[in-house]
Amino acid sequence: MVVRARASVGTDKVEAMAARAGERVPGPSPRTRAAIARRLAAASGQMTTAAVGEMEARHPWFSELSAEERSWITLVAQAGIDGFVRWFSEPEDEGRGAGIGVFGTAPRALARAITLQQTVELVRTTIDSVETQLHEVMPRGDRGHLQIAITQYSREVAFGAAEVYARAAELRGAWDARLEALVVDSVLRGDTDETVLSRASTLGWRSTQSVAVVIGPADDSGAARPLEEVRRLARNRDLDVLAAVQGDRLVVVLGGVVLVDQDAAVTQATHLVGAYGPGAIVVGPVVEHLVDASRSARGALSGLRAAVAWPGAPRPVGSEDLLPERALAGDGHARRALAMDVHGPLAAVNGDLLETLTAFLDSGSSMEATARALFVHPNTVRYRLKRVQQVTGFSPTDPREAYVLRIALTLGRLQR
Repeated sequence: MVVRARASVGTDKVEAMAARAGERVPGPSPRTRAAIARRLAAASGQMTTAAVGEMEARHPWFSELSAEERSWITLVAQAGIDGFVRWFSEPEDEGRGAGIGVFGTAPRALARAITLQQTVELVRTTIDSVETQLHEVMPRGDRGHLQIAITQYSREVAFGAAEVYARAAELRGAWDARLEALVVDSVLRGDTDETVLSRASTLGWRSTQSVAVVIGPADDSGAARPLEEVRRLARNRDLDVLAAVQGDRLVVVLGGVVLVDQDAAVTQATHLVGAYGPGAIVVGPVVEHLVDASRSARGALSGLRAAVAWPGAPRPVGSEDLLPERALAGDGHARRALAMDVHGPLAAVNGDLLETLTAFLDSGSSMEATARALFVHPNTVRYRLKRVQQVTGFSPTDPREAYVLRIALTLGRLQR
């Protein structure tokens, strides 16, 4: 008697360990199993009613769901209990994936109606209720086998719930990526209407001012995921971001109060360089709203095409810093900007500034040669050159800025 009792205890321990490991343990004979399954099926309706009642008692949010959503959950609970009956009655079935069928009875909308955490709570409540009912409505001789079986089956249901929500998240992520690509494409095409703004808001865009577009080569090495990297880096700097890969280009739309001007936008874009491939990265001018972002995109695209003409350009570089190259490449906006914003103010002040600047550039940037050509003192030349910098924002004594001034003078004369 003692030996038999010890053997029984050892068997229980082995069965419990196997159940925890997710393995199917040797159960009753097929005839006994079929008999237990029939008794279990007869009690399935009572178990479902008890499980739904337990959900209402344990979880206050369950009562706040609509009648339709509660009916979906009831269907899932009923499918889970019926699935357990079928699963128990088929000893040759390993039960892999049994939990997927449980959630197949509910529409996809259920995954949006309740969270994954709430689903876990409902699964736990249903399993607890079923275990309680097994001890109340099933004969004592059936309870041991059913206890092991429900432990194994609940594991499959848990994995099934995780897979359902993983698939839903994957589909939602794919849809968001397509929607974001559509918004970025609309920005590039200059088609940013109310529909595009609504889509951007759905994607989390909040900025109502200060928007800039950054365009550069996409990283095709496969070593990084550029879109995820851009979003992570932008979030770290409290910037709104929309990003998409279009062919061999990575287009990023940035928004935030810190983008006060193009210099600030270039500074922020510096932190995103790691997401781009090798090559020039151009930051468009800062505009006031997402509706106007196409203007920033136009400047960035023009600068990207012309950036090859300035091998020593910083990375990233502002599109306004590429005005000479853009003008030579045929960009009408750049030509007008140089003629009106650089040459125009000089011509409006007085003729001495234009004359002095022309003489300075023609003399190889020599103060003394310029003074001799104009019959003035070198200090007068220095004063006038400082005035040129104050009026235009470009210093004639800096080689790069002197090049900008030279192109502006030429375009201004042509326009006049």
